Amino acid sequence: MVNLGIIGATTWGTTLATINSSNDNNKTTLFARTKEEATNLTTNGFSMKHLSKLSLPKKLHVSYIKNSTLKESDILILAVPSESFRENIKSIASNINDKAILISASKGLEIQSGKRMTEIMSEELPHINKNRICALSGPNLAGEIIMGLPSSSVIACESTKTALFVQNTLTSHLFRIYTNNDLVGVEIAGAFKNIIAIAAGISDGLKLGNNAKSSIITRGLAEMARFGEALGANKSTFAGLSGMGDLIATCSSNMSRNYQAGELLATGKTASEIIASSNNIIEGISTTKSIMNISKLQNVELPLAKSVFDVLFNDLTPLEGVKNLMERDQTSETH
Repeated sequence: MVNLGIIGATTWGTTLATINSSNDNNKTTLFARTKEEATNLTTNGFSMKHLSKLSLPKKLHVSYIKNSTLKESDILILAVPSESFRENIKSIASNINDKAILISASKGLEIQSGKRMTEIMSEELPHINKNRICALSGPNLAGEIIMGLPSSSVIACESTKTALFVQNTLTSHLFRIYTNNDLVGVEIAGAFKNIIAIAAGISDGLKLGNNAKSSIITRGLAEMARFGEALGANKSTFAGLSGMGDLIATCSSNMSRNYQAGELLATGKTASEIIASSNNIIEGISTTKSIMNISKLQNVELPLAKSVFDVLFNDLTPLEGVKNLMERDQTSETH
C-alpha cells in the first residue's frame, strides 16, 4: 500500500486525487489548505468549470496540510500555482517525510527568479535527496480526465529507479505514465507551451484560420526547443508528450485557460482585465515574463514569445503582433 498525498484542491490537484483514489494499491489523500476547506470539500464536493458539481469518491481521503497525516505520504504531489509554489513548500517543509518522493504537477516558472518548481523544492527542502524529486507533465486537460477519458503523461526524474516506482504507482487503465530523465526539458516544455497557447487563442480569436494556428504551434515548438536546449535540456524531449503533446492539446482546446486568455486578448481585453475576471491562475501570463527575462540572459531569440509578451505588457495590439511576425526578416526553418 502506497500512501499518496496530493497538495492543492485546485482543478488539477482534485483531478489527480480523484483518478488515483480508484487504485486499490494506493491510499490517496487530498490535502487542502485549511481544516475548514477540507470539511467543505468533503461535504459539498468540488466545482469544475467544464462539469457540474463533482462528488469526491468515497475512497478518497480529504485532509489539510497542517494535519500530521501529511508526514505519512510516501509520494507527495504538489498541484499548486507556480506563483505560490515556494510559499506552499515552506509551509509544509517540517511536515514532510524525509524519505518521501516529491512531484511537481505545476506548469510554470517562478516569476522573480525564473526557477523551475523542482529547483525550488531542492532549495527549500535540502534534506530531500534530489533523486527523489520529480515533475509530472503532459497533455492533461483536467476536464477530460475527470470524465474518464484516456490520457498520457510523463514523470521526469534524474533517478530512473524513482521514475519507475512513480510510473508503477500512478499508471492506471485510463492514465498512462511514461518516464524521462530530462527534468529540465519536461519542466521547460510544460511552462513554455502556455505562452504558445495564448498565441493560438489570439489567432483563433482573430479568426486567422487553421494554417495560421498550425504555424504558431510549429514555430512555437521550435522556440520551445531552442530555449530548452540553451538551458541544458535534451532536444528530443520537446517532440514528446510534455512538449509537442501538451502543446497540441493546450492550443486546441477551449478547456485551456491560457488559450481562453488568448481569445480574450483578441477581443481587446487587457492582461490585467483577464486576470481580474478569472477564477483560476493563468500560468502563461506570468511565465511569459520569466521566459523573456531568461531569454535575454541566454541570448535566445524567441519572436513568437516576444510578440505575446508585447501584447500582454507593452500595449501591442494582437493585429500588430501578427503583422510584426509576418514581416520579420526571412530565414531558414532549420536555423
